[in-house]
Amino acid sequence: MIAGPTGSDRPERFVAMQNAERSPTFYRFDSMEQLRVWREMDDRDEEPVVIYHSHTATEAYPSRTDIGLAAEPGAHYVLVSTREPDTTEFRSFRILDGVVEEEPVEIEG
Repeated sequence: MIAGPTGSDRPERFVAMQNAERSPTFYRFDSMEQLRVWREMDDRDEEPVVIYHSHTATEAYPSRTDIGLAAEPGAHYVLVSTREPDTTEFRSFRILDGVVEEEPVEIEG
């Protein structure tokens, strides 16, 4: 996850989080780790700006599970697909109340 100042929509601080499922096909934040990280962000006046994970066998599009777990209305949900050996698919979405909207991605540098 990448946190940033509240209300800025500016990703500034990388926050490593473990996949509690320890699975190549499903992810979930550990509830205690998530509570600790979210409290730390509150203390720093931050919020989640980018929440990302990979899809190893499917396209970079939110699954039903991804949509159901999307609880941060202001976050950019970034998905990276590695299903094709020589191609990486990188896409970003806003997910609000179960509605998925893709947003453009520009890679600079």
